[in-house]
Amino acid sequence: MNNAITSQLFMFAAIFAIFYFILIRPQQQQRKKHEHALFAMKKGDEVVTSGGVVGEVVHIRTMGAEGAATLEDRVTIKSGDSRLLVERGKVTRIVGTEAPKSTSSTSA
Repeated sequence: MNNAITSQLFMFAAIFAIFYFILIRPQQQQRKKHEHALFAMKKGDEVVTSGGVVGEVVHIRTMGAEGAATLEDRVTIKSGDSRLLVERGKVTRIVGTEAPKSTSSTSA
């Protein structure tokens, strides 16, 4: 009787460990990496919002106490001729920093 309970507990522990290392832990790491990228976002970065809008970060307004960044902070992005105000948490992907545009022209 005792051996059956021990083997069943071991089986449940093994299943939980498999779920933890295959599903839960990688999701937690991905979420932390995404949050770190959101808080490292800066002016000039190209971003994609959860609605699919692609734009360049123009301004970031921090609303937290003592300048602490939160996911509810507002980010102004420029997409085409429009400026949009979105929450920092609604940015799903940071594509990268746009390269500065060269104004020099070559004459031949």
